[in-house]
Amino acid sequence: MPSRLARSCGQLLGVGFEGSSAPAELLGRISRSEVGAVMLFRPNIESPGQVAALVRDLRLAAPEDGPIIVAVDQEGGLVQRLRSPLTEWPDMLSVGMADEEARTEAVGRALGDELGALGIGWNFAPVLDVHTNPANPVIGTRAFGTTPQAVATHALAFWRGLRAAGVLGCGKHFPGHGDTRTDSHLDLPVVGHPIGRLRATEFGPFAAAVQAGAEAIMSAHVMYPALDPQSPATLSRKILTEILRGQLGFAGLLVSDDLGMKAVADRYPIEELVVTGVLAGIDHFLVRGPVDRQVAAGEALVRAAERDPAVRARVEESAARNATFKALSRLHLPAEGVDLSARLGTPAHRALSASFKRVGDSSAAGSSPVTGP
Repeated sequence: MPSRLARSCGQLLGVGFEGSSAPAELLGRISRSEVGAVMLFRPNIESPGQVAALVRDLRLAAPEDGPIIVAVDQEGGLVQRLRSPLTEWPDMLSVGMADEEARTEAVGRALGDELGALGIGWNFAPVLDVHTNPANPVIGTRAFGTTPQAVATHALAFWRGLRAAGVLGCGKHFPGHGDTRTDSHLDLPVVGHPIGRLRATEFGPFAAAVQAGAEAIMSAHVMYPALDPQSPATLSRKILTEILRGQLGFAGLLVSDDLGMKAVADRYPIEELVVTGVLAGIDHFLVRGPVDRQVAAGEALVRAAERDPAVRARVEESAARNATFKALSRLHLPAEGVDLSARLGTPAHRALSASFKRVGDSSAAGSSPVTGP
């Protein structure tokens, strides 16, 4: 039986896996509370029935005092892991440009209803980045608009729709990935704007989300020299704790972007990423794979917490935030053998999706494949 500290460290990890069924070793780690969340990607998805059964297996493997939550990137447009026979949604720039707040909220509700039918309780959306750079290779039409006001209005409407469906959201990527020229999946972007511009534009939607009671925000693997000339946001106490928590007042779950992205994975060992990250303020680390890297992350947290009271205090604080966060999701387990067709890709949902004029080709939202959150 893992120690209480090891179980606490495990709650800070969200992991991915290969294949369309849950590997026995992953189910074992879940049963020992060595994992707090599981992310689904396209290779994990074959059909609605298979996904519902997979989610059921994952969630039933967890002990009652250490539940997991199953997450996915379901933004719409380029980034939607679950496609037909579920409803396929337009990119969020098209949704935001329609400028009908109630219709945006309806999209979030409909999308959330379909995720909820499968037992998926956490969506890594909405994007809170402001689309100010047409050459941005990774955000583009994923953003809700080209001004902080438009993004805040429509991202928060979408978020309200998710919550009405019982699905938790996650605003991303703080403090803003909208004006980068590099894809953080491939290299470390740098945003050189002065503090005044960052506060006026990039921070705006995040500040609005915090004021609205956002339950989770994701960090960016991006350098902002005006804020911290030494570390990318994911590893920066100045950005995450002093600004996001201290100045903007965020009290929810602070999530890292995937630690397998080259912006950080090519520069720091996984052990350094999680220990430095937790001290910076991260509460939940996303590690898509491989298994040995996921295990190394958990073990590094345990070792550091055993020898350093500051790390231990942060681990316990973050474990409590993870528990509070998951308690917000009250989705029922997908029932065995239930016909999901009446809840997925409904005529009303498809009509809502078709009602938006596409402002751009979603496939051109970024020149790089978006394989992580």
